[in-house]
Amino acid sequence: MDGLRRSYGEYEAVRGVSFTIARGELFALLGTNGAGKTTTLEVLEGYHPPTAGTVRVFGLDPYADGAKVRRRTGVMLQEGGFFKELTVRETVDSWRSFISGARATAEVLGLVGLEAKASTRIGQLSGGERRRLDLALAVLNRPELLFLDEPTTGMDPEARRTTWRLVQELKAAGTTVVLTTHYLEEAQQLADRVAIMDRGAIAATGTVGEVLAGRGDRIALPVPRGCTIGELPSLEGALPALADGRAVYTVPRGAPALAALHTWAAGRGVELDGLEVRGGSLEDLFLDLADRNDRTDRTDRTDRSRPKAGLPR
Repeated sequence: MDGLRRSYGEYEAVRGVSFTIARGELFALLGTNGAGKTTTLEVLEGYHPPTAGTVRVFGLDPYADGAKVRRRTGVMLQEGGFFKELTVRETVDSWRSFISGARATAEVLGLVGLEAKASTRIGQLSGGERRRLDLALAVLNRPELLFLDEPTTGMDPEARRTTWRLVQELKAAGTTVVLTTHYLEEAQQLADRVAIMDRGAIAATGTVGEVLAGRGDRIALPVPRGCTIGELPSLEGALPALADGRAVYTVPRGAPALAALHTWAAGRGVELDGLEVRGGSLEDLFLDLADRNDRTDRTDRTDRSRPKAGLPR
């Protein structure tokens, strides 16, 4: 994908996005609602042509050569359309009739853990079970490239881990996977590389480690009894911020910051109960993007509300 742009009337949802996905890797496309990731996926899947730029899947134009591309891909949308009166088995059987060389019904239901639900009507499934059925249909044709759009939404933790294992097994067998998810832990657990979209453009791309490089460590603790947040020390040049009633530091290096914090606490005779330390995460990156966008929006609103200088008429 090179320089993808996609507009809807005057609104430009995707603005010059470029990336390459290697065969056999799991690539996570992340972003908040409205960032442009779903539109990008829909262009890759062949549902829309690009307004500008070049998109190729298996060396083919996914829109112009849609039939050829679809035979080699599987797509799990955010929500599938099912007939509620059909059973799980009947639904899979009906889809299999359209696919040459499809997996057997029993095989695919076993993959997603729905064997016991084969005779259950779709309308009686839970939201998580319907998502597993969506996944079963997406892998029926043994795809070389699998698109997963929010695959574990509505699943309980056990079903989510089962799905993760299946995705990892598919990838180990050579399937290329493109994932979008709001569960950032999911991306950190599964992805070889990630791309973070923000307002229609790529804000960061690379391995999770590369994207988070230089973001430092996070130290959080309840403000010690008898102290105010203003009395807490500076650590590695960073002052604490108050978040959810806790003092939070973002520091370049956690070890020396912790040593300085313990020295300060010993000198004051206070306990550091509830102290937590962790490396930077994708969640931190998303929160920073949200804060930056909020500040930009406030500045834009302020600028628009200011009277324009000029001579009176």
